[in-house]
Amino acid sequence: MALYRVGFPLVSVIDFNELCLTRGGRQILGPITWRVDEGQRWVILGPNGAGKTSLIAIAATLIHPTKGQARVLDELLGRVDVFELRHRIGLSSAALTDRIPPDESALDVVMTASWAVTGRWQEVYDLWDESRAMGMLSLFGVSQNKDQNFGSMSEGERKRVQIARALMPDPELLILDEPAAGLDLGAREDLLTRLSALALDPTAPTSLLVTHHVEEIPSGTTHALLLRDGALVAAGPIDQVLTSQNISQTFGLSINLSFEGGRWFARAK
Repeated sequence: MALYRVGFPLVSVIDFNELCLTRGGRQILGPITWRVDEGQRWVILGPNGAGKTSLIAIAATLIHPTKGQARVLDELLGRVDVFELRHRIGLSSAALTDRIPPDESALDVVMTASWAVTGRWQEVYDLWDESRAMGMLSLFGVSQNKDQNFGSMSEGERKRVQIARALMPDPELLILDEPAAGLDLGAREDLLTRLSALALDPTAPTSLLVTHHVEEIPSGTTHALLLRDGALVAAGPIDQVLTSQNISQTFGLSINLSFEGGRWFARAK
């Protein structure tokens, strides 16, 4: 049985047209024109301050652009109830981690995603909810932690529980904001193995993954978008976008990029 929705084809999952974002009178993002189609797996790369978090905040319907047009799951932001739309999006981010009660069990952290809340209160869950939550925890190797308090878990365990939570509502769009940040080598490689399996699953949702490091790109990633100072450097199929020239331009340093054994590696020239 598939763990993810196999839905009707969408015109697009993300369709941004001349999108700009201004804060404090300064344009911090844009203009960005970008389209993501169903079934694609994107990585978004750029240095600190490049605008990655702002871009995915718009994709997650958490903020609206200052200018331009943003369509998410074929709905135009500004003309749709974003609270309803958010039920169709799975999000894992550091900001969300901060909102999860530390005494919440891993199982409840995942199940509460069905109601798009953090912290179990008076919601009613059935056996299907618990079964699906356990399936998601098992998928990311943390089913044994189901009764453990979220705050007492290791950083790697919390990351995996949060991704399981993002998948709980059977989303059409999965957004992972720096899922490997702060992990040691073993935890990072374990997570990347699981994310690679997810990316290669044809029934998994369309996905956006944000990172600073090409070494954290899972196998199966199909497309890449590069940002620098809020501007688009390049976007498209990953083997066309991830070049030494584009990466050097993105990070402002002469970099050699290589691809070995299904993984990307970068080092300064």
